[in-house]
Amino acid sequence: MIIFGTKGYIYQLAILTLVCGQCGNPSAHTLRKRVSKFTLFFVPLFPYSTKHYTQCTFCGVEHRVPNEQAEQLLAQSATQAQQGGGQQHGANPFAQGAQGGGQPGGGNPFSQGGQGQQPGQGGNPYQH
Repeated sequence: MIIFGTKGYIYQLAILTLVCGQCGNPSAHTLRKRVSKFTLFFVPLFPYSTKHYTQCTFCGVEHRVPNEQAEQLLAQSATQAQQGGGQQHGANPFAQGAQGGGQPGGGNPFSQGGQGQQPGQGGNPYQH
């Protein structure tokens, strides 16, 4: 008895900022590659189908992308990553006043310390 079949694999290649064709929002899109492989006794042997897709993170719609365009988008993503993409790597764009900025709690609107509460009087019981 011979057991054969197929198995699909999804690889996320890049995250790009594009204007969605469905909702019209400039949002992050994931560039994904779907590879279908022939299996024999549950061992993947060779790919028989490769397709590229982008998925909008705002509305969730997927668009099929030709292989040539997927390679161009991947190259575009690599050049943006080398140039820094307008931000420093590791920088948090939401951290306002991370050096203190005169605000209690270092400028973090979600911190509970530094608001006039003493330890053990409300606030976060795990914060010392």
